[in-house]
Amino acid sequence: MIPLNVHSNYTLLKGTIPVEQLIDRVKSFNLNSLAITDTNGMYGAIQFAKFALASNINPIIGCLIDEAGNHYIYAVLLAKNNIGYSSLGKIITSRKLNDDFSLKSLLSGKFPDLIIITPQIELLKFINESNTVFVELITVKSQKNQNRERYQFAQQNNLKCVANNPVYFLNAGDYLLHKTVSAIGMNKNISDLNNVDLVDEEFYFKDPRKIEKEWSRLPEVLRQSEIIAKDCNLNLHLGEYKYPRFDAGPDQSTEALLWQEAYKGLNQRYNIITEKIQKRLDDELAVIKEMSFTDYFLIVWDIVREAKRRGMMIIGRGSAANSLVAYCLGLTQVDPIELNLYFERFMNKARSSPPDVDIDFSWKERDEIIKYIFEKYGYENVAMISTTVTFRARSAFREVAKAFGISNQEISTFSKRIPWTNASNLPRLAELFPESKQLNFKMEPWKSIVDLASKIANFPRHLSIHPGGIVITPTKITDYVALEYAKNKGLGLIVTQPDMYSIEELGLIKIDILSQRSLGVLRDTMETIKK
Repeated sequence: MIPLNVHSNYTLLKGTIPVEQLIDRVKSFNLNSLAITDTNGMYGAIQFAKFALASNINPIIGCLIDEAGNHYIYAVLLAKNNIGYSSLGKIITSRKLNDDFSLKSLLSGKFPDLIIITPQIELLKFINESNTVFVELITVKSQKNQNRERYQFAQQNNLKCVANNPVYFLNAGDYLLHKTVSAIGMNKNISDLNNVDLVDEEFYFKDPRKIEKEWSRLPEVLRQSEIIAKDCNLNLHLGEYKYPRFDAGPDQSTEALLWQEAYKGLNQRYNIITEKIQKRLDDELAVIKEMSFTDYFLIVWDIVREAKRRGMMIIGRGSAANSLVAYCLGLTQVDPIELNLYFERFMNKARSSPPDVDIDFSWKERDEIIKYIFEKYGYENVAMISTTVTFRARSAFREVAKAFGISNQEISTFSKRIPWTNASNLPRLAELFPESKQLNFKMEPWKSIVDLASKIANFPRHLSIHPGGIVITPTKITDYVALEYAKNKGLGLIVTQPDMYSIEELGLIKIDILSQRSLGVLRDTMETIKK
């Protein structure tokens, strides 16, 4: 029995399972496959796949798509292959960005590379007959009568059934924790939640042997999960670079263009080009070519060149200053030869992560250059990278206390004495921090509040925008990741669902276009002096 509907805590307050703990549970049950299906997203998919593959577990990537405004109407979609994975990115993006999204209309289309699982008979009537469809039988006592109706419908319509136990929290004892984060996500008190708001208390990671016992009379519905697992053969090629191509024109290669521009800059930077300097440049260019980073350097060079053409003030920083190629291309202003800086600190053949050139722009001009990147490389191929805002001690304490119905005034009395620390330290604040010695969390409800708040340490709260990260993809960005609005939808800012770490795991190009107020101050000062 393979759980086909598991929600990591990256579901953003819908599932409460950290990925590492999820993998440990899978190994403890000797399972060889597991499907992760975050609600309307693939937030935890890449990290899950990384940990699963390292543990010789087949990661089945999917998502649970629900009808806008009615989370009881849903379908679980699993990617059979890389084409199915790309379809998921497009479907999730549509669900997140389009107000007129309709699940029924979606499922009437053809998706040969997806497996569709749903318990809703009303949805099953709309699904295209050419798709791979399973009727979901849910392994909880409260669904017994509905399961009987679903099985009969499947028999009458020649559909296959699959038994499933959706997993939203790891252990049966975690139900209160799940209720708490659900209340936080919906901005409600725990006492105000009802059956419409919550998932079933049996939606924890059960022992597969227990589920097999419950379905002993219908063993075929258990075998279907094994068949589904074998049918899902997705390879994300994690760690393999998927860089976009830079257009060098019809008459030359990108390698030739990079060589040409690097040597042009070399002649501008140095009056006398020694054998040592030339060898250093040739060696760096050879490493860049061998590691397939030619297009990356040209893309960054093109951005910097355009910024200079527009008269913008820029400065490159970080380990890129160790590169003579970066210096000759005008990406940095530090001479690595004069200062004896080692290129290997920036790039070397043994390094698995890609080079990272950080470019600072004036805070007044950054948006203009970002717009140029979108227009140059295509709005369908570029996106801002998200960052996942997590719960720290103060935010975890405040949000859990609000879920318990405590007033803001009473919460503030305690929270202002809580230092900026990890939420896991909350039960021991008095012994760890002098300023917290007067805090008394031994009485209820504070004892329960602190205990629950400590358990959501580092849980995702919401998506925000990375300070400067932009991703450019070789094909449509939804082939690789799903998109959604950042926290404030009204601003219209769209970000990737995965954060920078998952973007890098996928091998996608990330460029840091950073904003520095001091460059704006310098520009204003120079303009004032001229006047």
